[in-house]
Amino acid sequence: MAVPKKKTSQSRRNMRRAHHALSPNAHAECPNCGELKRPHHVCPSCGYYDGREVAAAGDAVKKAVRT
Repeated sequence: MAVPKKKTSQSRRNMRRAHHALSPNAHAECPNCGELKRPHHVCPSCGYYDGREVAAAGDAVKKAVRT
């Protein structure tokens, strides 16, 4: 079984994990109502997607978007 000959230093270990950081979610402005929404998703505040209404506005949209 392969066993490391030397201990991996904290610096080398952390450099290896440099790409593990989480990137923030992208948000764009809804062209219909101006609220922030995820790109390519239905707007949770007005229910519009791609210039047309696909869901009723209000709390029902937020529940439908999350499921």
